[in-house]
Amino acid sequence: MSGLRKFALAAVFFSTALFSAIPGNAQQTLNNDSIVKLAEAGLSDDLIIQSINTQPGNYALGANDLIQLKQDGVSEKVIAAMLARNSSASVNHPGSETGNIAAVNVLPEGVDEIGVYYKKENSVVDKWTEIEPEIVNYKSGGWVKSTATHGIIKQDRNGHIDGNASQLVLSRGTSFLLYVPEGVSPIEYQLLKLRINSNNREFRSQTGGVFHSETGAQRDDVPFTAEKVATRLYRFTLGQNIAKGEYGILPPGVINQSNASRAGKIYTFAIIE
Repeated sequence: MSGLRKFALAAVFFSTALFSAIPGNAQQTLNNDSIVKLAEAGLSDDLIIQSINTQPGNYALGANDLIQLKQDGVSEKVIAAMLARNSSASVNHPGSETGNIAAVNVLPEGVDEIGVYYKKENSVVDKWTEIEPEIVNYKSGGWVKSTATHGIIKQDRNGHIDGNASQLVLSRGTSFLLYVPEGVSPIEYQLLKLRINSNNREFRSQTGGVFHSETGAQRDDVPFTAEKVATRLYRFTLGQNIAKGEYGILPPGVINQSNASRAGKIYTFAIIE
């Protein structure tokens, strides 16, 4: 494309942007053709992305559309901004169940499967890191308590994890992200303070929904409140008042009457001063 052609397209773009900025003037709705024209005019990716983020857009972003955009000279950085803009535009309308919660079809960077993730406070890298789970073995323990509800026997379970320290060391203020299975609530996860022995860590949890004394199932439970940030994504942060020590996030469904003597998994970490 000639320099004169690029200059003309750039002039049109800036004139349109200036006109749109004047109160009472409607902003131009961008589409695939608009983005291709801006790229052909030689405008920088940052400037095109700023336009995508600040102006209304209606983009076709199927597989064939993405290939065509790439062939037309649109950078992957700009295409990613178009995808993100389309995702934010697909947020449920106000008044719906999830309000302004972002759609989950574009997962946060670093999140690719069900699990538990963390991001350190004031981290310069805006990316979630997956916590590798450890194996936990269970055995019956504590006070067995029966109820009249369907004749179910409910009792505590002691969990044991090999080794007396987690390999993951975090600080207060760390944020956690739960990517939960379909139909699972974050209240089904337990944040537990682990007790350290010479060669293992242990905790007491519960099965059947029975809580009793400080020596029972609630003994090692640490309350937390997770905020929904997207479909099946929940975030919470450890406050500055949390005690140092070994912790674990126990996912739901790993303890029940049939597998009490079997192994499960727990996402462990240590909090330092």
